[in-house]
Amino acid sequence: MKVIGVVGLPASGKGEFSRIARAMGIPVVVMGDVVRDKVARDGLPVTDRNLGETAGNLRKERGMAAIAELCIPEIERAAAPVVLVDGIRGDAEVDLFASRFPGFILVGVDAPFKARLARLSSRGREDDRLDSAELKERDRREVSWGLGRALARADMLIHNSRGLEVFEEQVRQLLEDIREDECR
Repeated sequence: MKVIGVVGLPASGKGEFSRIARAMGIPVVVMGDVVRDKVARDGLPVTDRNLGETAGNLRKERGMAAIAELCIPEIERAAAPVVLVDGIRGDAEVDLFASRFPGFILVGVDAPFKARLARLSSRGREDDRLDSAELKERDRREVSWGLGRALARADMLIHNSRGLEVFEEQVRQLLEDIREDECR
C-alpha cells in the first residue's frame, strides 16, 4: 500500500486534492474528521476555536502524532493500493506515517494568503468563518504544531495559485504517476 500525505496551510487546496483523489477512486482519510468527531462526541459546537483546542489537547495528552495515530486503523482498513491522507499538520505526523508505511510520499500544497482567505468564505464550513486576523492566528496555531517543518519536508510541492483547472490537472497527473508506479 502506498500512502500519500497532503500538508498545507488552511484553505491551500488540501480538500480539493482529496476531492480529485476520490474522483479517481483513491480512498481518502481526512485527519480533521478525527478532530471534528471528537468535538461532536464532546457535545461542542464545531467552531474553529473548539477544533483547535481539541486538536491541541489531543496532542498534549497523547503526543504530537496523536491524530495521525488515530487515523492509522482507517488507513489500514482501506486496503487499497494507494491511500491519501488529507490534513497533516506536523512533522511528528510525517515521522509516524513514514515509519509505518514504507515509501510514504508527502505532498505540500501552497497558496497565497488572500486566495486562502477568499476560499474560506466560499467553503461554507462552520469552522471556516474567519476574518484575516483569525486566519493569521489559525496559521500560527498550525505552524506551532510543526506544519512549517512538515511542509519543508514535502517530497513535492504544488502551487495552487493559477486556478482550479490548472491545480486539478497537476494533482491528477501526480496521482496517476504514483498509482502507475505502485502497480509496477
